[in-house]
Amino acid sequence: MGPEALRVAGIGDALERRGLQVYDSGNLLGPPNPWNDPDAGFRHLQQCILWNRLVHDAVYESLGEERMPLLMGGDHSLGIGSISAVARYCRESGKRLRVIWLDAHADCNTAEITPSGNIHGMPVACLCGLGPPALTNLSGQTPALQAGQMVQIGIRSVDEREKHLVHELGLEVFDMRYIDEMGMRHVMEQVLLQIDEDTHLHVSLDADFLDPAVAPGVGTGVQGGPTYREAQLCMEMIADSGRLGSLDVVEINPALDVRNQTALLVVDLVESLFGKSTLMRRLR
Repeated sequence: MGPEALRVAGIGDALERRGLQVYDSGNLLGPPNPWNDPDAGFRHLQQCILWNRLVHDAVYESLGEERMPLLMGGDHSLGIGSISAVARYCRESGKRLRVIWLDAHADCNTAEITPSGNIHGMPVACLCGLGPPALTNLSGQTPALQAGQMVQIGIRSVDEREKHLVHELGLEVFDMRYIDEMGMRHVMEQVLLQIDEDTHLHVSLDADFLDPAVAPGVGTGVQGGPTYREAQLCMEMIADSGRLGSLDVVEINPALDVRNQTALLVVDLVESLFGKSTLMRRLR
């Protein structure tokens, strides 16, 4: 339902207003959710493997056609397939990869430490090489990326054992306390310092990155997230870098939303990622 909510909110029209040529390739067709209990620390592992293979192939094909892929999800486990495809593309094209992970959660659990077995709490660990080979090797190598190639912003909910793994991997995390103390502008300046003209920037936007007061339509909302203006500043500064190469937009749940408020807000943010500017900013 998440992709349909984005379509209803006008994501295609919004991007076309930015002068972009938009092609909606439709929904991928994969296995249904069986609603099973976890098995050996994973919930629905085989289904997640199949979905991520589909996502990987679709994203990789788009990059090969020199189109910018925008993945609409769906839960954040799909980021395994998407970012694996981008990592493969960057490796083959000689590009430096930088991933900005916008989320309330670190998503760095493994089967051994997960409290739920949900794979949407594991994509970062999988991308860093910790997980079943069918997911960790989607890009053709394990790990798909090094922890130093990713930065996480907006984090405010991390399981106790997961915290140790985040530190052990050396993930760069700007959590909400850091944002509160230093401000979003400072955070984004630090993040974008490491991006140059040879960098492919992938943004993975989980709708629960936002505070649930402004984005209620998510399954795992956490109080105390970025405000609308903080999120807009984040998007506008990414757009100013000119390096955005691919994008995930995930975790919108219309069943929990209010009059499609969350999808409308996310479309507004995506438009800013592609250059929508305030009146005070001189147009390029």
